[in-house]
Amino acid sequence: MDFLSPSYFFDLTQYVHKGLFDSTDYVWTALDRLESYLEKISFQKQEAIISPSAHLVNPDKIHLGKGTIVEPGAYIQGPCWIGDRCKVRHGAYIRGFVVTGDDCVIGHDTEIIHSILFNHAHAAHFAYLGQSILGNHVNLGAGTKCANLKLDRQPVSVVVEGQSYKTGLRKLGAIVGDSSQIGCNVVLNPGTLLGKNVLCYPTLNCGGFVPSYHIVKSRKQLMTIPIQRGKHG
Repeated sequence: MDFLSPSYFFDLTQYVHKGLFDSTDYVWTALDRLESYLEKISFQKQEAIISPSAHLVNPDKIHLGKGTIVEPGAYIQGPCWIGDRCKVRHGAYIRGFVVTGDDCVIGHDTEIIHSILFNHAHAAHFAYLGQSILGNHVNLGAGTKCANLKLDRQPVSVVVEGQSYKTGLRKLGAIVGDSSQIGCNVVLNPGTLLGKNVLCYPTLNCGGFVPSYHIVKSRKQLMTIPIQRGKHG
């Protein structure tokens, strides 16, 4: 099984931007292609509901699909392609080079740059996505951060089954496979690869490669200790 191929992470059959993943053995190649891809496609606003107080920068390079709602105070910078029936909520910050499928949620105080969202992907509350990919039906819990830059600023490598692969990308966030669920306040470190149907428990610092159908949790256990009543009440 090829753990790095797009098909390991995503069902591409219903995805309008599946051309990003053509003819590549490495799933992160789509991110490297994103800028040139957005130069070639058309941009429209097909019966989207856009608040007058939303802020659209480079609007000729922004596509908003049918039934998509852009709430007051949202910021969208083109080039950007948002699918049908999506919700861009108050305070969302889309910084360009973003494509989504249909029925996605980009929520309050969520910041996204240079990223790909498949159908029904949700980043609903206080998330950060940089150079990241969210698969079909992925949900990021509140406060999830997909970090995209190493502290030493060196290109990101990924290790799968003991073998290191150089991505050639100085910035690479998380790649999260279909139907994976990420708990609140999780940090996904640069180059994190999560397969399909991965469950990641809240408040973790997660990195590396996690195969499909696995749970990520900490061994730490909470303790409850009774308080001795005395002079402090």
